[in-house]
Amino acid sequence: MNAQFDLDFGDAAHSGIFFVTSEDLEPLAEAAGMQGLRVCRIDLAAYTDRDGLFDRLAQALRLPADFGRNWDALADSMRDLSWLKAPGFILLFDHAEGMRDTHEEDFDTLLDILEEAVDYWQDAGSPFFVFFALPESAFDDVEE
Repeated sequence: MNAQFDLDFGDAAHSGIFFVTSEDLEPLAEAAGMQGLRVCRIDLAAYTDRDGLFDRLAQALRLPADFGRNWDALADSMRDLSWLKAPGFILLFDHAEGMRDTHEEDFDTLLDILEEAVDYWQDAGSPFFVFFALPESAFDDVEE
């Protein structure tokens, strides 16, 4: 896809959840990093269950040791992130198609939590961007 993005990563009003291809993630990370955002990469390849997701999120976001490893705890953590000491955040989820296609309920729950986090951080005036990388074929229907 190699999309061109007209996003100001320093402006919380532009925050949101976006779908891109894997090759878009690196340029996005570089652009957001240059604006001082904390870049967190989460690889969803071979997604099998929530425990694996919570492990990956705990590592990427450096979640506290007492992170509860459930959806409610994730929602709470996404509205805090004080330990990361950053003016804003960008979460890059690579290989999201496996989770989306085989664990749709988990994928939808994660999206709901992240949408709430986007709203929270926008209200707080802090940029919070989420990008899910999908294969090029996922965009075929949209372009037609």
